[in-house]
Amino acid sequence: MTAAPTTTDRPTRLARNVTGPLLFLFMLGDVLGAGVYALVGELSGEAGGMIWLPLLVALGMALLTAASYAELVTKYPQAGGSAVYAQRAFGRPLVSFLVGFCMLAAGVTSAAGLSLAFAGDYLGTFLDVPAVPTAIVFLALVAALNLRGIKESLRANVVMTAVELSGLVLVVVLGAIVLGRGDGDVTRLSELPAETGVAAATLGGALIAFYSFVGFETSANIAEEVRDVRRVYPRALFGAIATAGLVYLLVALVAPAVVPLEDLQASSGPLLEVVKVAGGVPLELFSVVALVAVANGALLTMVMASRLTYGMAEERLLPSVFGRVLPGRRTPVVAIVATTAVAMALTLTGSLADLASTVVLLLLFVFLSTNVAVLVLRRDRVEHSHFRAWTPLPVLAVGTCLLLLTQQEAKHWLLAGILLALGAVLYVATRHRDHASTDRAEDDEREHEATEATEGR
Repeated sequence: MTAAPTTTDRPTRLARNVTGPLLFLFMLGDVLGAGVYALVGELSGEAGGMIWLPLLVALGMALLTAASYAELVTKYPQAGGSAVYAQRAFGRPLVSFLVGFCMLAAGVTSAAGLSLAFAGDYLGTFLDVPAVPTAIVFLALVAALNLRGIKESLRANVVMTAVELSGLVLVVVLGAIVLGRGDGDVTRLSELPAETGVAAATLGGALIAFYSFVGFETSANIAEEVRDVRRVYPRALFGAIATAGLVYLLVALVAPAVVPLEDLQASSGPLLEVVKVAGGVPLELFSVVALVAVANGALLTMVMASRLTYGMAEERLLPSVFGRVLPGRRTPVVAIVATTAVAMALTLTGSLADLASTVVLLLLFVFLSTNVAVLVLRRDRVEHSHFRAWTPLPVLAVGTCLLLLTQQEAKHWLLAGILLALGAVLYVATRHRDHASTDRAEDDEREHEATEATEGR
């Protein structure tokens, strides 16, 4: 994987305010996210104490697809991400729409899962409340903040990333202290669930673990705002994923060694169990850190989903009603209400693990499209230098996507299918309305020409 010398950045109307370090922190915050705070227990259910193995496999899979993004972002440094690459590679609006809608559906599903995580044991430290109603109220509060108009800045992202990272580092330190004083049991790191082989545990766990690494793909949308994007983007991308992977692996090594597996699997706030065993740190303090991480992930996801919905409406890929904005606040009110309503409905359909697996399923189609696109677009030569991935990497990435798709359960396919069917209905309705508008415009034009001809005679 090499990058040729850089050239002048392409013209853009956007301000290039994103430096290399800020881009790295943006990506790290997006990848680090809240998944690991909630999914360690679910991972343990699939892989026992060997959760480090599926996490390592998921890290490798993420790096393969990241190589394709590094090439395409530096080759086409413009906003739009995977949908733009699909359009360039395949030239079919329906394919581009489905790729974009998969991103949208994955975002809404992810927010639903994070709302359930928010309503779990971390919140239970303070309040004893039912999960689903609490998740719905939480999403309503997120929507209220979204409607008010959130001024996102990279400085705020740095603060939130520091909070999320500090919580994970604290878990690692506390786990090391427990092991250092002779407590815990490191032999649990090689234990598997009953009647489960290493291969099955690894693949089943990787499907969930992959959720903890997604998020890097959204950075493609700020490519136009990055200074010297062709030089700094690959470094920031691989550095952020590798850093998150290292932190995740350290957490995966201490959590099962410190906490009995049955306790880890039974908790919706698994890292809180490490804090309990270690002692010395108020549970309320760590719960606040975890809640901040989960809430920030949900908020950023819903902001992305609502803006993506708005943008697709502006591009006439979704009905124009989704493009309406709230007077005064100038926020996409219909898009926010619609995406929030779907997220609320999804909280009723499954567990956190099911929603996380559905997110991965939807994103696998996006990644599959992007990895194929990078190969197809090799024939498209551009004048500027750009990062070029070693050809076997996107080929291997396609293989890993297909492999993970085979591990999905029927209920995840059903949920993803329902969401995509909804998207197909909206797409057909939009296209029908556009054709009707075009026909009316042509009829008006012909009538106008006929009138002018009559008046001329």
